[in-house]
Amino acid sequence: MPETLAALFLAHVLADYVFQSSAMVDTKSKPETLFLHFLIVLLTAMATTGQVASPAIYALALVHVTIDAIKVTAFSDKFLPHLSDQALHLLTLAIFAKATPDIYATGAYGDLSWLPKLMLYAAGLIYVTRAGGFAVGKLMAGFGANPIEESLDKGGFWIGLLERGLIFLLLIGNMAGGIGFLVAAKSVLRFEATQDGKKAEWVIIGTLASFGWALAVTLAVMFVGAQLPDLGIAGQTP
Repeated sequence: MPETLAALFLAHVLADYVFQSSAMVDTKSKPETLFLHFLIVLLTAMATTGQVASPAIYALALVHVTIDAIKVTAFSDKFLPHLSDQALHLLTLAIFAKATPDIYATGAYGDLSWLPKLMLYAAGLIYVTRAGGFAVGKLMAGFGANPIEESLDKGGFWIGLLERGLIFLLLIGNMAGGIGFLVAAKSVLRFEATQDGKKAEWVIIGTLASFGWALAVTLAVMFVGAQLPDLGIAGQTP
């Protein structure tokens, strides 16, 4: 089961956060966009599992776009609906992996026991950084415009991307103590902004949300990863 879950998780991340453009997100209520997204979900699932004719893969893609269609037609694009949408997608992956645990093992890569862990780590890094950026951005949008003047264009985006990526790598690399230095460094660099009450609250909320997302996702990835064979090819440890 964990091998299949890792492969399906990577497919989900690629479909939603790598191959889905901003234009597709903005026009997802259109049938042609939903169909295109269905094809992307289907093809990424085929690519990561090594399965082409499995009915479960087609069913998963259909459920994925159904969740998306309900979300765009019945709910707003704010933080809680977005979070609920992702929670449903991840729950769907878990259900399909539980119901059809041999999808990966019977696929084209079934003999590569090390590959699912690599897939899991790659998906986790993308989900921590890219998906975290969207989630934190939607959360902060509820508090109004950025109150910090003279910010770089997309400066907050890149800061969040880098800090979440570093947290992921530090935890995966068993160097959790480095997160404390990351917090301290950001506190020092943001010291001037935190002299103003509104700016301080903005920075604190955004930082805690970003760190919280990174920690939660990385710990979940580590939990699944602990059930997978170690990385390495032909018995060699990287």
